[in-house]
Amino acid sequence: MAQSDFLYPENPRRRQEVNRLHKQLLDCLADSFHATNELTGVLNVHLGCRLALIEMRREGTIKENCDIIIQAMVEIQKELQKVDEALRDKLEPTLYRKLQDIKERETEKIAIVQKVISVILGEATAAASAVAVKLVGSNVTSGIISKLVGVLAQIGASLLGSIGVAALGLGIDMIFRAILGAVEKTQLQAAIKSYEKHLVEFKSASEKYHQAITEVTNTVKRQIQ
Repeated sequence: MAQSDFLYPENPRRRQEVNRLHKQLLDCLADSFHATNELTGVLNVHLGCRLALIEMRREGTIKENCDIIIQAMVEIQKELQKVDEALRDKLEPTLYRKLQDIKERETEKIAIVQKVISVILGEATAAASAVAVKLVGSNVTSGIISKLVGVLAQIGASLLGSIGVAALGLGIDMIFRAILGAVEKTQLQAAIKSYEKHLVEFKSASEKYHQAITEVTNTVKRQIQ
């Protein structure tokens, strides 16, 4: 126990709370890395993209890892935009509007895309059509990606951004270089508030992102069978 803890007995509890929230944030980050790689794999296999897999930097900061995911998502969005533009160019306007209509059945959308997917990719597959519909036609995943990118950018710009991914135990030099007593108390309280605020948004955006990718991969599996 630090000497200042006798004057501020709540500091040990605050340290534990920061550690707990820090781990939750890292778990969400790790899940986002995994989901992004899963989506990258689907795109590479079925839409002929050349997207690189990403790896979490265990010795990096939270901001550095947020930036890695953001850059990967930007590249994914670029590939989706290419497919969307190709579909818009190749499809008749009425068919393209059907592709964007959320009321249209997914099977109908896949049938529409199948008519032109071979022209776009050079090879017609049901799985490729399903991927295009899920990621382009519905715009669901694209919107979810944009939301998650925004949340990650906020986290990176917050006071959490400079904290090391491997920083656990709240070593004074490792995280805030907090000195004694009231200063550490203030920083711990600020850290807890920041973690709590961003975790609410991050968890929500991350869960929707994972769900969307699961829907994509399940649709592809059904088309392959």
